[in-house]
Amino acid sequence: MCLAIPGLVCELVNEKRVIVDITGVRREADTSLLEESLEVGDYVLVHTGFIISKLDSEQAKEDLKLWDEILSNQ
Repeated sequence: MCLAIPGLVCELVNEKRVIVDITGVRREADTSLLEESLEVGDYVLVHTGFIISKLDSEQAKEDLKLWDEILSNQ
């Protein structure tokens, strides 16, 4: 099973690479598996360095809120 935390696109590096912030950690991610285009401010799910989906911003914010609750209870 794989768990994914929403990430925020912070920077467009080039046509196939972006910088994504996931809970304060910034990493480069590959967009080649994604059919739609991305912009700074979009939320995405990243798996093993590849963006696997673009998320609705409201859903991503709700998911992040739930992750904060989960992580704060440990």
